[in-house]
Amino acid sequence: MPDTSAEATRSGPGRLLIAVYAIFALAATARSGVQLVTKFEHAPLAYLLSAFAAIMYIVATVFLTRGDDRSRLIAAGSCLIELIGVLVVGTASLLAPQAFPDATVWSEYGKGYGFVPLVLPVLGLLWIRHLNRR
Repeated sequence: MPDTSAEATRSGPGRLLIAVYAIFALAATARSGVQLVTKFEHAPLAYLLSAFAAIMYIVATVFLTRGDDRSRLIAAGSCLIELIGVLVVGTASLLAPQAFPDATVWSEYGKGYGFVPLVLPVLGLLWIRHLNRR
């Protein structure tokens, strides 16, 4: 019997969610890669946090795409880590801006990216919850 849970994950709103995650995975990976290689000494914390965010976006993209039960669990963990990260880094970047001489993906709750980094993990968690209730 084919695994329909994987197909459900990639259907409807799941397709858009995966596409946005893939775009953020590419953008954050490229940005942090360039920053780490060319100007790491300027803002190492910010650039390392951006690289960590990129890894979380990659994990979410891959495991949402796979879509089986175990993969959805890993994707949910990634979304939860992202949400915690954007809340912690967002708050820290407002309270201690001197610690972030250059912005991260999660600075000011993702303000530089239209707050998508704040909304994306919430949508991911809601989508996975919806699928798990089926």
